[in-house]
Amino acid sequence: MILAGDIGGTKTNLALFKLARGALKLAAWQTFASREYASLDEILNQFLAKQRARVTRACFGVAGPVKDGRASTTNLAWVVDSTALARKLRIKIVGLINDLEATAWGIEVLQSKDLAILNQGKPAPDGNAAVIAAGTGLGEAGLQWNGRERWPFASEGGHADFAPRQEIEIELFRYLKAQFGRVSYERVLSGPGLYNVYRFFRDTGRGEEPDWLKAQLAEEDPSAVISRAALEGKSTLCEQSLDLFVEIYGAEAGNVALKMMATAGVYIGGGIAPKILEKLKEKRFFEAFVAKGRLRPLLEGVPVRVILNDRAAVLGAARWTIRRGVANLRSRRITSRRVRR
Repeated sequence: MILAGDIGGTKTNLALFKLARGALKLAAWQTFASREYASLDEILNQFLAKQRARVTRACFGVAGPVKDGRASTTNLAWVVDSTALARKLRIKIVGLINDLEATAWGIEVLQSKDLAILNQGKPAPDGNAAVIAAGTGLGEAGLQWNGRERWPFASEGGHADFAPRQEIEIELFRYLKAQFGRVSYERVLSGPGLYNVYRFFRDTGRGEEPDWLKAQLAEEDPSAVISRAALEGKSTLCEQSLDLFVEIYGAEAGNVALKMMATAGVYIGGGIAPKILEKLKEKRFFEAFVAKGRLRPLLEGVPVRVILNDRAAVLGAARWTIRRGVANLRSRRITSRRVRR
């Protein structure tokens, strides 16, 4: 029985999977509002109290850097420790990995219905791949081709410096720098980032904020309000904001493709992309993706897909527990051969 989780700043998804003939079979699933709990322990207690199952393996994807089996979540005041979790669950090892690394592990078990194609491209059989995901924050990860398979690895590329490409983005950069001191891509490409872009357009006099919009922004999640109003054509201010957000998203996805040499594909994850899929299919996203000067032909051949399955990270965390065992077995075999020699 595998316990897998995706720990985010907004929500935490937990699941139990049975492993049958190498396939993962979902046994239980529950979603929790992360900020309503003081720790992951509280959520685990509530989840496991309802289950009559002995956990034998576990892995959690967490939004933030993981070092020495510990993570302080980037957009949540939690500290998660793999050793403490192992004691709690009474198992030897608990995997603790970055949430985008978990998503990368999940890609191999996704089906065609779980993906929306933005660019068919020509995937390189022996190429690397990459994942970028805007949600509560901005995550990025890679999948390195090691000669047998693509092995995921984490990064904190979402916190790299925002690089404006045109005058409007230079103005946006200055606007955000005045508030935050330093401007990362996450300040722009995330739920709060979309609201930052909106505030920039509003505060620099590029559109009117009607009373109904002001009220909704105060009562609901601002990024959801802005996206909805833009997609429904109800607010020019929101449309401008979402258009620029999509362009910058495409540009950074192209940056990730170059940095990872992701000729096997770039996957767009996170909670925002499926909700604005029609916008991502417009020309502005892919044009920004490929606008890399002499490297444009390379990027035109990169497949780009949106992950529609919101369980990808949890599936990936569960899959990690299986693949980690295989990797350890290989390592022991190699060590054994060396000893015999």
